[in-house]
Amino acid sequence: MAQLLQKVKSKMFIFAHRKARGMLDGEYDAIFRGRSLDFDDLRAYVPGDEIRDIDWKATARHGAPLIKRYVAVRKQSVLLVADTGRNMAAVAGGGEPKKDIMVMALGVIGYLALKHNDTVGLVYGDADATTAIPARGTEGHLESILQRVDSSTTLEAGSSNLIAQLEYIAKNIRQRRLIFVVADEHPVSPELERLLRRLRAQHELLWLVISDADLAHGEALLRESFDVHRRDTVVSLLAKDPQLAAAYAEAVQKRREDIEQLMSRQAIPLEWLGHSEEVMSTLFSLLERQRRARR
Repeated sequence: MAQLLQKVKSKMFIFAHRKARGMLDGEYDAIFRGRSLDFDDLRAYVPGDEIRDIDWKATARHGAPLIKRYVAVRKQSVLLVADTGRNMAAVAGGGEPKKDIMVMALGVIGYLALKHNDTVGLVYGDADATTAIPARGTEGHLESILQRVDSSTTLEAGSSNLIAQLEYIAKNIRQRRLIFVVADEHPVSPELERLLRRLRAQHELLWLVISDADLAHGEALLRESFDVHRRDTVVSLLAKDPQLAAAYAEAVQKRREDIEQLMSRQAIPLEWLGHSEEVMSTLFSLLERQRRARR
């Protein structure tokens, strides 16, 4: 069986020689610096407190602003969230299987966590089932997580339904986490926005979208493609009908704009990724976005 974590380390080693060594490591560290905390109790708001720490429900009951007070904890726990539905077995924008890019991205964040003595857990699944793996702090555990994601993401899996995995987290994960989500271009809905608002109030969220292949332009326009969601072949009607191709491209652009706007409203750092060669630079940008958002 291929050692997936070793592939991740090799990719990081190459990146470290192309960029300043430790940049990714430093960005990860900056996210939790001064915030290695767990909820303790409530106290009255005083000028200078962070607005994000206001407990709005308790404030409404009390009649005056109340702040969540935290106590320090020794370690952080990073929760990796993987969409392992069959949508992620499709080809990404750069021509690679989406799941290969997802495994690499999860591995990088997971390895950074281990280097900082943090623990790593996993929530993954599709529309049929959601599974959670408790957090641990060993490379062997991270390897098993990556292997689980890799073997679960197949064309025989259920369809992607990230809402199911987010619902599980909202109901079962109480302790504060850094949640790193890797997903398909999931359609925006009121239910998704409700879940993100709820999770954002309790956790740190980072969001990475593995982009779809572009079927409306270039060589892809001339090929027949397999729709993994419907499990059938898509006849190349787009190549025969310019108006249909234009409408398809417009719909894709609208969906992506909706995702961008949703994450902006919820103040969740978002990046798009289409090829494994972009994993390191994209994750650096994502971590930097989070660091700047917390200033």
